[in-house]
Parts: sequence; structure tokens; C-alpha cells
Amino acid sequence: MATMTDDNVGSGLRSSTGVGLGFAVLSAMSFGMSGTLAKGLLVAGWTPAAAVTARIVVAALVLLIPGLIALRGRWHLLRANTGFVVVYGLVVVAGCQFAYFSAVDHMQVGVALLIEYTAPVAVVLWLWLRHGQRPGTKTAAGGVIAALGLVLVLDLISGADLNPVGVGWALLAMVGAATYFVMSAQVGNCLPPVVLAAAGLVVGGVALLLAGAVGLLDLTASTAPASYAGTEVPWWLPVLALGVVTCAFAYVSGIVASRALGSRVASFVALFEVLFALIFAWVALDELPRAIQFVGGVAILAGVILVKLGERSTVHAG
Repeated sequence: MATMTDDNVGSGLRSSTGVGLGFAVLSAMSFGMSGTLAKGLLVAGWTPAAAVTARIVVAALVLLIPGLIALRGRWHLLRANTGFVVVYGLVVVAGCQFAYFSAVDHMQVGVALLIEYTAPVAVVLWLWLRHGQRPGTKTAAGGVIAALGLVLVLDLISGADLNPVGVGWALLAMVGAATYFVMSAQVGNCLPPVVLAAAGLVVGGVALLLAGAVGLLDLTASTAPASYAGTEVPWWLPVLALGVVTCAFAYVSGIVASRALGSRVASFVALFEVLFALIFAWVALDELPRAIQFVGGVAILAGVILVKLGERSTVHAG
């Protein structure tokens, strides 16, 4: 009987891990599509702030009804977690996006993205300093290899001019991304993933609209068609895709993944967003990745595998 129980527990853990990895990859794929879709809008006359605000507002509207259904009248959950939801919406949703686009205004996009994607390292350090979860050798090695892979994928070997103001904004974006993984992994608040995502998006959307109203963000938009792979599409199509696919679905699946895998592993798997972004840019924008970028992709995969092996070693040791 004991053996059967252990087997059932082991099977359940493997099933949970498999589901978590599946949602993590889907989330990374969805988030990775956003850059390509947004670029079509930017070329058509949208400002970055307008594109990201439209993305978040559409996602909030899409998840509002599902969020209310999942809440099932348990308003006490939102009241009990008001502070958590507000921080999630302001820091994770609105703050991270605002900081990233501000960084892009002062430095190269690739460098800003690389700095933001040091978030997994920040997560490992946070878990170590705050909760005493010291990373093992495999986890640490996986982090280093994944970081090196990102350098190759982003093709930064030619060097870049680092602006101190831009670096500061990019570091704030990194904090927002790390906060996303840590907060999304918390299950003690009893908020269903879709409720947390919907509430955070509503708070973030309102914050961005207010920032635009007071002049902190330029929310200039355009009704001109967007072009992808030589084909023009109406402006509302990429806006809907940005909101529904790359935001609403991406956030919900990312929260589910973080709760199933833990913030450390989920944050490293999310590095695949960069690879998916390259693939989508190749297909829709004819931006063919170089061979060195594919080498970087292999390094990222190796790093994720090492981190996962490190997590298993930690669990078995406990």
C-alpha cells in the first residue's frame, strides 16, 4: 500500500510538472509574439506606450467576465488581497512595461531586453536571500549558461553604447519581471489564476491610461493598416491579437506555470520567449536569425535543463 501511495504521489508530481512546463512554454510563445505584432503597429504610426496600453486594456476586457465567473461571488478574496493585486497590477503589469519602453528610449532594444531578462538570476538571488533557498551547483551553472545563451541570441557581441538612464530603466523592468515570477508563484492568496490576471490587468490598464492622461506617456495611435510579411491587415487585428493572445492568455498561462513549477524554474523556461520572438520576427518580418543566435538558443535550452535538474536535486534532498 505504501508503494502504491508513493507511486501515486510521484505520478501526480510528474503530471503537475508536465502541465506546468506545457503552460510555461505556451506563455513564452504567446509573450514572444508581442514584439512582432507591435512592430507592425509602430511602423503604422503607433507609439510604444499606445500599443502596450491597448494590449493591456483589451486583455483586461477579455478576462473581466471569466475572472468574475472564477471569483464566484467570493469578493472577500479580492478584499483580503487588495494590496497584493494593486502591487501586481502596478509593478508587474504597468510598471514593468513602462520601464522597458522608457529604457528603449535611451538605449538599444537588445541591450534593454538583455538587462530585463536577468530577472531569473534575480529570482534565484531573492529566493536565496529572502527564503534561504541557496541555489545548487546545477542551478547556478544553468543560470550562467542561460545568460550566456541570451547574449548570443540577442547578438550583442558587436558591443553597445550603454546610457546610464537607460540602464536604470532596464533594471526597473528587470525588477518588474522578477516580481512577476515571484508573485505569480504564490498560492497562499487563494486567488484563481484568471482572477489574479484579470485584476492585475485592470489595475495596470487604468494606471497606464492615467499616466497618458497626465502626460507621462504618449498614447498616439493610428488607424493605418499594419504590414506583416508583405501583407497589410487592419489595425484592429494585431491589437486584438496583442490583447487576447500575447497578454490575456500569456498572463493566465504564465501564472498557472509559475504555481506548478515554482518561480525559479518558471522564470528560466520563460527565457524561451526570446527564441519564439526571433522565430515570429523571421516569419512575419523576414528577420532571419544568424547562426550564432541558434547557438545561443541551444545554450538557453541547456541552461533550463540544468536548472530543472537542480530543482529535482533540491526536492529529493528535502
